[in-house]
Amino acid sequence: MSVWPAWEVREGERATRWLHVRLAFGDGARIDALATVCDGWVCVEDVQARPALTLEDLAVFADWIEGPLARACGDGAGPDPGDPAGTGAHRDDGSARPRGRGAWDVVARAYREAQERGADPVLAVMDETGYSRRGALRLIGRTRDAGLLPPRHARR
Repeated sequence: MSVWPAWEVREGERATRWLHVRLAFGDGARIDALATVCDGWVCVEDVQARPALTLEDLAVFADWIEGPLARACGDGAGPDPGDPAGTGAHRDDGSARPRGRGAWDVVARAYREAQERGADPVLAVMDETGYSRRGALRLIGRTRDAGLLPPRHARR
């Protein structure tokens, strides 16, 4: 992933930075975006992708770029010093993430193992897949829809 500055606007002590972001994949796919970073918040202003992104991919895209954008700005919103991977560091290239139907078995296994240990199943899915909480919840929902996990209202 490449990140380079577009421009910056300062209002007193507050600075808003616009950055160009490019993700290029080995198969020739590419995502270009214009993002703003201010007070630790990331806002994606424009995205162009070839081939086109699905809505699910677009939601995950924000997770992929959040940490690298914060680090590029050096605004203190970067990785937590206690987190060796850093925010977004494990998400920079989505190649290791389970995708589509192949992810459902991974999600179901991680979810059930966490339940058996008395741990938070959503955190277990996040750790296993590298997705954010929102992405993990989306995967858990799809796994339920596929019949590999019981419905939410069915308690064991």
